[in-house]
Amino acid sequence: MPIVEETSAGGLVVALIDSIPSVAVIARRNRLGNIEWCLPKGHLEAGETPMDAAVREIHEETGIQGTIITHLASIDYWFAGSGRRIHKVVHHFLLDAKSYDLTVENDPDQEAEDAAWMPLETVANHLAYPNERRVVGIARELLDLGD
Repeated sequence: MPIVEETSAGGLVVALIDSIPSVAVIARRNRLGNIEWCLPKGHLEAGETPMDAAVREIHEETGIQGTIITHLASIDYWFAGSGRRIHKVVHHFLLDAKSYDLTVENDPDQEAEDAAWMPLETVANHLAYPNERRVVGIARELLDLGD
């Protein structure tokens, strides 16, 4: 099987919603057609840095403008699809929300079916992917909201 390298970026955009630290998340359909909640992210475009891609992807998939606070983690994993083995690296950043109204209408790929603010304290319980749950834990520690 041919090997393909992919790089994506995204992360946690945080805001105080009704005085509660919250994270913008999106709902996507998995390969089985089921809805999964996940962090907004996507592929880098030509000439784009991971930081630029994270800001752009979060805006496209949630409607939220954010500014990067810091890098949280880079996750790499392998999966198979379309007769290829794919090695994917995802750079996750922590962003401060500069807007708060969620929309998925600007997602050019139309992958995001819904977007929601979820409390940072409990968002990990709703995320489909263990790696993303770990990224939330890193953000909570950084923001001094650990257990």
